[in-house]
Amino acid sequence: MSGRLLAPFAGLRAAREHADAVAAPPYDVLSAAEARAAVHGRPWSFLHVSRPEIDLAPGTPPGAQALYDSAAATFARMIADGLLIRDQTPRFYAWRMEAGGLAQTGLAGAASLAAYERGAIKRHESTRPDKEADRARHIAALGAHTGPILAIHRPDAEVRRLIAAACEPPPLSRCVLDGAVTHTLWPIDGTGEIEALAARFNAIGALYIADGHHRAAAGRTACRAAGGPDPRLLTVNFPVDEVRILGYHRIVRGLNGLTPAVFLQAVGTALRCEPADAPVEPARPATFGMYVDGRWYSLAADERERNTASVVDRLDVSILARLVLGPVLGVGDPRLDARIDFVGGGRGAAALAAAVDGGEASVAFSLHPTSVDDLMAVADAGAILPPKTTWFEPKLADGLLSLVLS
Repeated sequence: MSGRLLAPFAGLRAAREHADAVAAPPYDVLSAAEARAAVHGRPWSFLHVSRPEIDLAPGTPPGAQALYDSAAATFARMIADGLLIRDQTPRFYAWRMEAGGLAQTGLAGAASLAAYERGAIKRHESTRPDKEADRARHIAALGAHTGPILAIHRPDAEVRRLIAAACEPPPLSRCVLDGAVTHTLWPIDGTGEIEALAARFNAIGALYIADGHHRAAAGRTACRAAGGPDPRLLTVNFPVDEVRILGYHRIVRGLNGLTPAVFLQAVGTALRCEPADAPVEPARPATFGMYVDGRWYSLAADERERNTASVVDRLDVSILARLVLGPVLGVGDPRLDARIDFVGGGRGAAALAAAVDGGEASVAFSLHPTSVDDLMAVADAGAILPPKTTWFEPKLADGLLSLVLS
């Protein structure tokens, strides 16, 4: 199926009886300390592959060859011991995630690297060269793309029908990750269904990377180095009406030399600022929560801040940076300024208050989620979102399905 946007592949997947033991959070959502804690009592967690530093001496420098050697050795043992098994023929896979009473079902397939390079698989984030290089070396060491890219696409009735039908028989595997998210995989291996799905995705014409820009960029580097006539990236593709974006919050260390009282006065000049009796989780765009000096505040920007021709400038992350983070707190480039950090929406407002009360930060801001429409508009315009703008949840699990490069 050379030239197709999405093609079937012979997946390397967690065996049914080992899926719970293998499944792991994405490598990039845990710190090294959190990853070490997460594998306690779990010798076959895929974190031993995706975060090999947890099995090496503390202080092993980033980029050390020992990291990639350890990952490759563990990966090979998991295959040899039957925890990971390789399908014999190419197929698509239906992948369902269920959490908190919600479900989203997508199609796992091998996405065309040529389509990624020509912009049919659209991006909205910049990548850091050091992170990209690390993951590219990791993919090369394993000979497999193991971190699936979460992509989204505009809904298609025939795609939905075909995937729903595939989910009726017993699944290939099912597991519950961290007691919160149920992941289920079904095979789609009928010739007619495969051809119909590939044709429908060609007709859809575009995929949007939602989560996994570094995995995509690293996959490109590793695939090009490996060669091959039709290089591909591992993606799981969900319709936009099923995915959920949460707010991506900000915490800042220091008040730029201001006392809390002077800081509040400056914020009140830039935004409407009112004390709140409970944690603030903004219910609409251009509103924010702020926690400082032991108290929550509700913030609101003038609606004119959203009346701009630039879709990037009207985003809440841009409004907050333009009105408060830059002029009041003196935060510069958020990719480089060590004073700012980011908290995914899944951790909730309580995590923001805890960061301030515990001394990790001086002030925290909660944000309303960026909409899927805005994300796609930015990608369609060839623009780039500010860093840490979207937090998709639930996350795809690592280890359940991998794409072998050859």
